Amino acid sequence: MNTPLKIMLVDDDPDILEQNKMMLEARGYQIVMADSSKEGWELFQRELPDVCILDLMMEEFDSGFVLAHKIKRTELGKKIPVFIVTAVTMATGFKFESDSEEEQEWIKTDAILNKPIQIEDVVERIERFYSAK
Repeated sequence: MNTPLKIMLVDDDPDILEQNKMMLEARGYQIVMADSSKEGWELFQRELPDVCILDLMMEEFDSGFVLAHKIKRTELGKKIPVFIVTAVTMATGFKFESDSEEEQEWIKTDAILNKPIQIEDVVERIERFYSAK
């Protein structure tokens, strides 16, 4: 691609937003950011990103799931990768996954990543998604 992919980051933690923004920009991506699921939905509609990376728990404990579901119901959302990141596994030991058909029915995401995210893993998933197209 000639133009860099546009990644939308949504997280209520400004430090995580800035850290991930810097690491992804260093790899050549264009970054747009929001600090709530409401702002993220508005940003998604305005910016039409190529990738969405959403925090799970923001205003509500399931804000990331709700936002991912709204995004995946759109025509654009059906064509782009949407990742949810969470610290729930680290805090509780409970691991969310979206691998089985049953899980994909209610978890509308292409992957669930544990915080702190590994930027190399994110980049690899993005490249794999777009190379498969």
